[in-house]
Amino acid sequence: MPGEPLAVHPLSFLLQTRGWGKAEFARLMQAHGRSLGIPLATNRTTVWKWEQGQEPDADAQRVLADLLRVPYEQARKEGWPRWLPVWEVTGLTAPWTEAGTVEALSELVGSGRMDRRGFLTITGAALTGVAASWVDAPSAFASTLGGDQVTDTMVSTIEQRISTLRTLDDQLGGATLLEQARGDLALVTGLLSTGRYTESIRIRLYALAARVSHLTGWMAYDAGLRSAGQRYYIGALRSARTAGDDAFGAFILAEMGVHVSEAGRTAERVDLISTAIDNAPRTLSPYTQSFLYLHKAEALSRDGDHRNAGTALNRAVSHWEHHTTEENPEWLNWFGEAQLKSTEGKVLLRSGQVERATDSLETSVKSAAPRDKAVRSSRLAEARLASGDLDGALDAANYGTELLESSVSSVRALDRLKEFSAHLEPRKSVPAVREFRERLQAVPVAA
Repeated sequence: MPGEPLAVHPLSFLLQTRGWGKAEFARLMQAHGRSLGIPLATNRTTVWKWEQGQEPDADAQRVLADLLRVPYEQARKEGWPRWLPVWEVTGLTAPWTEAGTVEALSELVGSGRMDRRGFLTITGAALTGVAASWVDAPSAFASTLGGDQVTDTMVSTIEQRISTLRTLDDQLGGATLLEQARGDLALVTGLLSTGRYTESIRIRLYALAARVSHLTGWMAYDAGLRSAGQRYYIGALRSARTAGDDAFGAFILAEMGVHVSEAGRTAERVDLISTAIDNAPRTLSPYTQSFLYLHKAEALSRDGDHRNAGTALNRAVSHWEHHTTEENPEWLNWFGEAQLKSTEGKVLLRSGQVERATDSLETSVKSAAPRDKAVRSSRLAEARLASGDLDGALDAANYGTELLESSVSSVRALDRLKEFSAHLEPRKSVPAVREFRERLQAVPVAA
């Protein structure tokens, strides 16, 4: 896939799910090739090379496609390794109905722990289709599922649990709390699947499913499980649509764009946020509009459209200046000046306005929650390095590293600090640089 190396190749994931070792798979390929009259010399080393990024030749792909029952013309059209059948997600194929939402959530509860590490599951036409389905999906209808009565007190208790979990996530990072979030999603899904409830409770349950599915996806993303994060976001998008909460649905589309743009698919993020803004409720508060236009600014900036990114950023700031605390939706209560200044800094840095970018990023780091301080310290370090301030850059980077050593668990923060460390290669002989890089190297991978 363009824009990123694959930490684990889709072929590796396929072999894992089928229970095939490299040697066994090589033998299968040879035997199936003989049955098709296509001689292959595939061996364990050949398979290893494919997993490392080497593309199989046309004969090997033809044999593999037939072995996996994938039409060869489809394989040729989609290209290697995109045609491998590892991308199926119930959230993409289930109908956009209440039953389809429950099916997608139930599948998440059953298999959400399986992550295609290193490559994104939902991109291209599939991602565009998700956004279009959200726009076109009909409102939900009353459930007829039977089971125990779900009470107002039960739902209120779970709502408070999710609120507390979201607060803890800001302090500790997603990797630490992911299992708890998965458990809460299983609880809500179980109530939807087997419980009895009134119409008002039904809406609250689906809204709650949307919140906890999003939070679980966010924690998975923070822990480096990007594919799992996407799947939870699909569950959140469906649940929000079933609850009739299109403002939260627009929020989810904006968040989904982060995943694809970090994988180098920047135009897809622009499309997602444009769909979100164009189809969001007209009654959105200035606060929520500020959030959406901030995402649009970031999307356009990553796509290299700095002029329109600046326009979107100005709109985000203008909406922010006109918002009031009373109108903030509870699911966006974490959004504030720290997030605004962080994105402003990134947009300015990409457009070459280093001094202004540094000011914005410094404000963001100072006012952020601990996990976000760890994540954003690398961007501040990058800005200071761009201005020639090596000591200041190392101060920022060491600050982020210290947080990972002491209290924050975030693979995302660690990865970004490693990216900054790579920029220091030309200065590797400087003692302070060497000391920082050795310190960062000692941080556990599961940070």
